[in-house]
Amino acid sequence: MTHIALDNDLPGITGLMANRPDTAAPLNHLAETLLRAPASLPQGERELIAAYVSHLNRTPFCAGSHSAFAAAQLVEGQALVDAVLADPATAPIDAKLRALLAVAAEVQAAARAVSDEAVAEARRAGASDADLHDTVLIAASFCMFNRYVSCLDTALPESDDYYLKSAHRITTVGYGRAVSVSG
Repeated sequence: MTHIALDNDLPGITGLMANRPDTAAPLNHLAETLLRAPASLPQGERELIAAYVSHLNRTPFCAGSHSAFAAAQLVEGQALVDAVLADPATAPIDAKLRALLAVAAEVQAAARAVSDEAVAEARRAGASDADLHDTVLIAASFCMFNRYVSCLDTALPESDDYYLKSAHRITTVGYGRAVSVSG
């Protein structure tokens, strides 16, 4: 049971946002900017970074949601997402994304400077300043989002279909209008 009273029975962050539209608006704007606005990294890869950080943080709702969002936007779909979550070192991804996931993992692990080695490896693989900035900000933001969801002990969806329906909403209307009382 969620640690706070909600005025709905929606799972995860969806229930928190439906309950508090005043805090939902800036959080959705942040997610929309980080994950969907024009950027050097494709939307699917940015969602994959969010899914990976959420997986590392052991936040099933966020990992499930962003895995579905990434899969819906990556040509290789869920198989690639599963491979990355299992082990980015052996997943069939390019060196740049592998290096950026390593940067994201360092951000997730501790609030300190990313190692010079991780930054150098990302640069060798072709990462730009914008790629590094966005990866660090996505990873840091998802540590916050994950804690918001986990620390208030939000519910998980009753069915994995929830994630697929959410992925359709996110990829068609974005984060700002994605909260739906119908689930």
